[in-house]
Amino acid sequence: MTDVHHTEPASVASTIGACRILPVVVLDDARAADPLAAALAAGGLRAVEVTFRTAAAADAIRAMASSHPDLLVGAGTVLTPAQVDLAVSAGARFVISPGFAPAVVRHCQQAGIPVFPGAATATEIQMALDAGLDTVKFFPAEQLGGVDMIKALAAPFRSLRFIPTGGVNTGNLAAYLAQPAVLAVGGTWMVAADLIADERWDEITRRTADAVAAT
Repeated sequence: MTDVHHTEPASVASTIGACRILPVVVLDDARAADPLAAALAAGGLRAVEVTFRTAAAADAIRAMASSHPDLLVGAGTVLTPAQVDLAVSAGARFVISPGFAPAVVRHCQQAGIPVFPGAATATEIQMALDAGLDTVKFFPAEQLGGVDMIKALAAPFRSLRFIPTGGVNTGNLAAYLAQPAVLAVGGTWMVAADLIADERWDEITRRTADAVAAT
């Protein structure tokens, strides 16, 4: 791996936690990355997750990281160690995976990259704790039981923080953020695909600012 940007996990988690909202971005065209990053920053956010669901992900991360150095850019939907390398070489400063993948977690830790794997059960949470992690993604949040499930899991795992993602929106945002175990929520409503496709950057900024204000 080359050009690794080592980032302290605590500082990444604190930045995400300070924002309380982590926009989850799917980009089909990396040319949208720069104006999108500008729109999010204008709305008051300092962190973004760019998912590896499209071929444009690495180029989008590279564009955001280079043009907006104050924006904490991470890679999401990372499924393999090879994707970790691709993301980090593009400038990603943290990695998120939808489930707990031991190989991905180990690879990130060896590279000095903060990783937030998905954990949906008590067993997966214990795997994360055994790996030395204290923050996990909870995905898909609403389908897994939402706020009530987080309350139930947080009771025995008091040191763990969650980033619930999946089905979080303006209607239930406050309920999630009211939970002490929730570090931040992952959301797509402020970066909806149609807004990006139509280049409605002002609307993305407005939705972002509204979300930030609601925290």
